[in-house]
Amino acid sequence: MSNETTDYEAYLLGNYAKPALTLVRGRGLRVWDAAGREYLDFAAGIAVTGLGHCHPKWVARVQEQAATLAHCSNYYRNLPQGKLAKALVEHIGPGRIFFCNSGTEANEALLKLARLHGRARENGVEGKRYKVICAKNAFHGRSFGSMAATPQEKIQNGFRPMLEGFAFGELNNLASFAALVDEQTAAIFVETIQGESGIHACTPEFLRDLRELCDKHQLLLMIDEVQCGIGRTGKFLACQHTGIHADAVGLAKGVGGGAPLGAVWIAEKYAPLFIPGSHGTTFGGNPLVCAAGLAVLEVMQDEKLIENVNRLAPEFHAKLSRLVAEVPKLLMQVRGQGFMIGLQLSTDPAPYVTALREAGLLVVSSGSNTIRLLPALTATATDLDAALAILRQVFINWKPADQSRV
Repeated sequence: MSNETTDYEAYLLGNYAKPALTLVRGRGLRVWDAAGREYLDFAAGIAVTGLGHCHPKWVARVQEQAATLAHCSNYYRNLPQGKLAKALVEHIGPGRIFFCNSGTEANEALLKLARLHGRARENGVEGKRYKVICAKNAFHGRSFGSMAATPQEKIQNGFRPMLEGFAFGELNNLASFAALVDEQTAAIFVETIQGESGIHACTPEFLRDLRELCDKHQLLLMIDEVQCGIGRTGKFLACQHTGIHADAVGLAKGVGGGAPLGAVWIAEKYAPLFIPGSHGTTFGGNPLVCAAGLAVLEVMQDEKLIENVNRLAPEFHAKLSRLVAEVPKLLMQVRGQGFMIGLQLSTDPAPYVTALREAGLLVVSSGSNTIRLLPALTATATDLDAALAILRQVFINWKPADQSRV
């Protein structure tokens, strides 16, 4: 047993399944394990490494900032934080930014915003208007607020009682959401594309109707773009495909390019709900992670990465659909948008995730029957074709009965 395996088993908490390999190096869309084997990475750290691994500009900016000022807390201003906030507002629209460390923390801030909004509507009385309507099969995080907004047994099991104040409608069923609105409701909170439960997207009509429903009842429309944001779908935010304007948006994953960075954008109208002392974080928005975030946005612009997604994704989706047609008893459907793709299987995807890894392609599952393909936004047509060749090799030629491969 190798030293890294021994250390993992001896000293790390057992909240994750045992890792199948040890990654030691990355460059672009390729990573290498401790044995020196190369893999094509279509997991991207779960949609995090949008620039690929170790992009030279990202590395240089992080190294420069680490050697200048890595952390100072939010008692003081730091230059990268202000610059990154401005850049995000320019991409999203007039509003204010709060920086944190993760998607879960971004979503917690949104839930606090909902309660502040509810209190403001009740003229400062707390506890009368605090309900948040979310979607069934959503995933918003694992802290107590975001977990309560995540109606999945595997997430909530063992941690009840849940925080109260949540109700759940059917995705893309406006009537089911409208029926839940009452005098206690403060906000509606959805993912534009449900990333963890099978790559299920809100239809444009549904999001537009939610916007109208929120306007009618003076509710906040809060959007979780933690996984689908930052260019992954061919717009900076996935909800921008619909033309709607949210009241608040949660971001993370791709915004830091590998640095632990989360962010919340709040429309100008609602930003004053947060006052000094109402929320905070020690590490959020420190100079190091904000320098990383600035590098992400600069590379996206300089290398036209959103345009790259829009140029390459349609043909890749079409080729995946042709693969589905070749093995209809195994592959059911291609879902998603841009470089956020779900490949639905008729069976448990776990053996196929293993087989793909052994064939040199890293992917992650989503929900009970779907494999996620999340290439970096820097992917080339050659990268996509290489991944497709491995997918064909596994789905057409490999049989799960060959237990030596599982």
